[in-house]
Amino acid sequence: MNTPKTVKSLEDLGRIRLSKSFFMRDMLYSEISNFHGIPNIPDDPDLAIYVSRKLCETFLEPLQDRFGRISIRSAYRSPAVNEFGNKNKLSCASNEANYAGHIFDRRDASGACGATVTVVVNSFIDYYEETGDWQAMAWWIHDNLPPTSLYFFPKLAAFNISWHEKPDRNIKSYVSPKGTLTKPGMDNFTGSHESEFADWLLQYAKNQL
Repeated sequence: MNTPKTVKSLEDLGRIRLSKSFFMRDMLYSEISNFHGIPNIPDDPDLAIYVSRKLCETFLEPLQDRFGRISIRSAYRSPAVNEFGNKNKLSCASNEANYAGHIFDRRDASGACGATVTVVVNSFIDYYEETGDWQAMAWWIHDNLPPTSLYFFPKLAAFNISWHEKPDRNIKSYVSPKGTLTKPGMDNFTGSHESEFADWLLQYAKNQL
């Protein structure tokens, strides 16, 4: 697919179904783009579609199947959108750091492709706001989904989740306790962490009755 040059071709891109629940349009919304009038359109739509499908099928659909609706807070960023966000301190890393991350249609320095989205698990919000326990969601994903990297944020327990050809497997957070929760080589990396998310699963089950 060529880079969209008309409204119709952009609509066609947005209509591409990525998985059971998600369309490409879900990946293209950006407050930076909307507010500052910078197009958020992939230069390489085929690569952006490929990694978006991998991300949705591997992580977003399993999360939504298990815990109900998830909301995408931030997904694809064009290099122009991301560069503007980085230069103006709008919570965007450099373009080079975001290749195969939020910039879906660029491969990283190793030549690997990937995609990162920031999501909120809606059913988790109340539990998090009552307890501050973001780690429950982090450990459930770590134990139950394929290898990925996670980064948690204070508002709504939103977190970055990534699909990548060469995945890191770490959990980091801007929420207390800040820093790295786990990564390969740490004592807590392997084994079951069921005790860390048991209370959350119990509350979730009660709320479904």
